[in-house]
Amino acid sequence: MMRANLNDLAAFAVIARTRSFTAAAAELGVSPSALSHAMRGLEARLDLRLLARTTRSVAPTEAGTALLGRLAPALAQIDAGLEALSDWRDAPAGTVRLTTFHWIASTLLSRRLPGFLARHPGITVEVNVDDGLRDIVALGFDAGIRLGESVERDMIAVRIGPPLHTIVVATPGYWDGHGRPNHPKDLLAHPCITYRNLGSGTLMPWEFEKDGRELRLQVRGPLVCNSSDLALAAVRAGCGVGWTMAEDAAEDIATGLLEQVLDDWSQPYPGAFLYHPSRRQVPPPLQALIAYLKG
Repeated sequence: MMRANLNDLAAFAVIARTRSFTAAAAELGVSPSALSHAMRGLEARLDLRLLARTTRSVAPTEAGTALLGRLAPALAQIDAGLEALSDWRDAPAGTVRLTTFHWIASTLLSRRLPGFLARHPGITVEVNVDDGLRDIVALGFDAGIRLGESVERDMIAVRIGPPLHTIVVATPGYWDGHGRPNHPKDLLAHPCITYRNLGSGTLMPWEFEKDGRELRLQVRGPLVCNSSDLALAAVRAGCGVGWTMAEDAAEDIATGLLEQVLDDWSQPYPGAFLYHPSRRQVPPPLQALIAYLKG
């Protein structure tokens, strides 16, 4: 029995799925003319017309549809078999270069990266901590980790953490002495511990949201820093009001050391995402890191 070339059959399946020689050629990394020539050869060998072509479109014929129905599951099994071979390969090795900002480095990465390194002794992770938004391609990074709204749209983004939200806190003694705010704008009369973004050089505004209404405030106070740990320590000491990620202050709130206010104005964030350039083949060390952080 005559057997058609497997590459041509796989190419036929892509054309039938995309309904376009141009799109299929781009996906397969060949020219449209070469793909058209291959399909004519396949049809000649089978002595059947598999694709109906017009100047504007391409679609499988009745015979092509019947072939595709049997072909697609077989190709899927072949792909699964090839993917399973990864279990027989050596463990991934190499270097992953990451860029992220201080809060992610001191929370998510500090908790989870040691476990990854223990599981993958052949992989070295180089982490650059930088509050600025950098061009990871131009600077040679394999990936970056940022909050969802900061990720560039032309990147492949993978969620690696739960949604987050910010809260306003101070010690109960501070609130008793200075009064509890009823509205975010009341904070303009309070000493606030502020954060300077080293990338932009600007003071980070405090952001709030309620019932779809967003509010940004530029507050002032006795301490400006670029360390969330130092800022929270100053708040615990009663130096003023802090605006922080809820998880950073959760234990202090549970023990009564800090008290949260303006709960209904809490600003939500999409959470942490690892992002990397769109490419056909992701390096194995980066694949391993993505899989671990997603788990």
